[in-house]
Amino acid sequence: MEIDVAGRTRTYTLVEPDGGHDRLLLVFHGSTQDAAKFRAFTGNAFDTIPGTAVAYLEGYRGNWNDARAAGRFPARLAGVDDVAFAEAIVKQHADGRDVYAAGYSNGGGLVIRLLHERPDLIAGATVIAAQQPAPSNFLVPGLPVVPKPVLILHGTADRIVPYAGGPMAAWARFAFKVGGDMLSAPQTAAYFARRNGITAEPATVDISEEVSRTDHRQDGHPPVRLFTVRGGGHTVPGEHRAPRLAGRTSRDVRTTDAMAEFFWS
Repeated sequence: MEIDVAGRTRTYTLVEPDGGHDRLLLVFHGSTQDAAKFRAFTGNAFDTIPGTAVAYLEGYRGNWNDARAAGRFPARLAGVDDVAFAEAIVKQHADGRDVYAAGYSNGGGLVIRLLHERPDLIAGATVIAAQQPAPSNFLVPGLPVVPKPVLILHGTADRIVPYAGGPMAAWARFAFKVGGDMLSAPQTAAYFARRNGITAEPATVDISEEVSRTDHRQDGHPPVRLFTVRGGGHTVPGEHRAPRLAGRTSRDVRTTDAMAEFFWS
């Protein structure tokens, strides 16, 4: 499908379940992907979330203009307004329903941008294999904070976006045309917990030998949850294995099941 946004024709794929739906999910793919590639990458897992219409937005030349100051990918150089793209899809297809956003890698960076710049568009966010940029690497100006529930999934063996944060490896900075320092995955979860006003200490439990779950929760505040996949690569955890170069895909936590339990159970 096509829609005109900020002087550009943007494309997306809309998947609507039979029998109607309760919510709209915006999905943002990773660098060098498009809607079809990301659906194949995940085995169409997002298509099957009950009661959910899924809009797979497509980046400009395979990339998103996320909030990293060190980005040199096409969407940044061309000044593409991906926030306006998300807003246009919400206006076109939400019909008053709650809207959620999920993003992988560079797409996760765009979801982080939405959380800061247009939190009014979404009721909750899922960030996969992506992290909050360090202050020196963050372009979004200081705006009023609107607390939102945030779900994060990240593998400790991610060779592209290191779980421990800091800069990407030199080869990854060259290949993906982006860099700068990032917070670690646990620091990212703590960052959003602070934004949500949570002061209680997080609680961590092992849900399997390779997956732990850390919850930042406090009554009256939207929660933040981090799934740490020990040995997991730059992948979307679930039944469908990513290409070997991306690293190991855990089946001990399924991203779409984690979303359903966190946001809608």
